[in-house]
Amino acid sequence: MRNEVLFSGFGGQGIILSAVILGRAAAIYDNKFAVQTQVYGPEARGGASMSAVIIEDDEVLYPKVRSPDIYVIMSQQGYEKYGIKAGADARMLLDSDLVFSRPECPYAEIPATGTAKKNLGKVIVANIIMLGALVSATEVVSRGAIEMAVMDSVPKGTEKLNMDALNAGFELGENCEF
Repeated sequence: MRNEVLFSGFGGQGIILSAVILGRAAAIYDNKFAVQTQVYGPEARGGASMSAVIIEDDEVLYPKVRSPDIYVIMSQQGYEKYGIKAGADARMLLDSDLVFSRPECPYAEIPATGTAKKNLGKVIVANIIMLGALVSATEVVSRGAIEMAVMDSVPKGTEKLNMDALNAGFELGENCEF
């Protein structure tokens, strides 16, 4: 099965890191094939950024995302640039604290930024909350795989904070109905 996941938000939210972690979870810990791509330039700080991951059970023969079936949108500008193109059969997780438009495809509102700020005291882990919600809601990779990939990817000394964020995301994603 092929899953195409597109992440978008503004530069500095960890959009690219999220895609790298998801790809690592799939390829290293779930024994799937994964390809990750990213777009950043003038967007690196503040503008819309995008990163995508293709996850397949077999080799990825074409590494470009053609039609994402899952979107993770973390800013209004990211929605306007990338999320608005979502097809009716796609599913979308959006940060309900920062995205004000609603798509025509099935979607779930995840208060990632608010949860990161209020419950964990660090907005910087909102992307990890969204990863937890993504995995919980879609099972695109296993929970064990994403946990190990997060632990491999975050700076030393932040493991507990990031695992708390991931677990908060798991809880938020459990109630998603697409």
